[in-house]
Amino acid sequence: MPSISLKGKNMPESPIRKLVPYAENAKKKGIKVYHLNIGQPDIKTPEVALEAIKNNSVKVLAYSRSEGSEGYRTKIANYYKKQNINVTANEIIVTTGGSEALLFAMGSITDPGDEIIIPEPFYANYNGFATSSGVKVVPVISKIENNFALPPIEEFEKLITPKTKGILICNPGNPTGYLYSKEEIEKLAIIVKKHDLFLIADEVYREFVYDNIPHQSVLHNFGLENNAIIIDSVSKRYSMCGARIGCLVSKNKEVISTALKFAQARLSPPTFAQIASEAALETPESYFKEVNDEYKSRRDTLIRELSKIEGVKIGTPKGAFYCVVQLPVDNTDKFAQWLLEDFNLNNETVMVAPAAGFYSSPGFGTKQVRIAYVLKNEDLIKSVEILKKGIETYNSL
Repeated sequence: MPSISLKGKNMPESPIRKLVPYAENAKKKGIKVYHLNIGQPDIKTPEVALEAIKNNSVKVLAYSRSEGSEGYRTKIANYYKKQNINVTANEIIVTTGGSEALLFAMGSITDPGDEIIIPEPFYANYNGFATSSGVKVVPVISKIENNFALPPIEEFEKLITPKTKGILICNPGNPTGYLYSKEEIEKLAIIVKKHDLFLIADEVYREFVYDNIPHQSVLHNFGLENNAIIIDSVSKRYSMCGARIGCLVSKNKEVISTALKFAQARLSPPTFAQIASEAALETPESYFKEVNDEYKSRRDTLIRELSKIEGVKIGTPKGAFYCVVQLPVDNTDKFAQWLLEDFNLNNETVMVAPAAGFYSSPGFGTKQVRIAYVLKNEDLIKSVEILKKGIETYNSL
């Protein structure tokens, strides 16, 4: 019988999606499931993007350029200028979601067996991208006790070897919602320049920052023109997850020319989705003000309600729309499955993402979950009520 590759066998399951069959079975039984497990915003996609799809004059749905259409890249560059990020259209490659941008980045800067240092917990699919690229993830652990702040820079330095090619951060963070300060980015800038490393920054949640704390991009004034690679996406910014449009941004010409070869190998990003994404750039600033106010309200509601549960620890997010919570249960993988298979409160239950899949260090995150606060306030209140009762019942078994 033909055999599966070792790489295929080592590909990790998504902690976000692996419980879907259990949720679907619960729904078939007539149980309502509150989805706290996935970052799918319920905010409406900007009408201007949807209208661009409905009302266009495309006669042939042809390939676009491998790097994305020039018109769209030019408008992206203009968007970045408003964020005090000075790049040109030629320093941008449009990708099929931020996921492909990460794959292009890893493919451009690493060879099989090379290493990338990542503060954990981190977006679970980084493990998958690394496995498919033959890259070794080297974790440096951030802790819920200090809100998942950047670990001491000395901890990074200890991990650097001749195989180390870069450091990867998510800012604001998924799954923690942590927002890196200017001082923290400065520390990272010093170490990557000292050791000739790349600093890859997943900045897809750039707009979602709270408490009047500004977002710090790696392409602000940190002197990282040769080191910085930005990963970006329209998915969360415009509530357009299904468009699958992202981009890789760098002022390093060699990075861009190398990533372009990967882009050429997959031909081009989707044409219709680029049309929608280009139109989305016309979204007024008032949209983001309303969305931010809504998410901040949801964050505050979630933290307030979770704080009522005895024994929980909460990492308070300053950005994005995720929160890592430590629960008083023995194992959140088992608990999350039990919530879907064996528990309901008045015919309702909740789906959470077990946090062990957001770590690469064995044994970490086994009592933690990631909660995405992408539901309305009243649904969040109901969800935490169900979670509280679920914990009580589970621990009494």
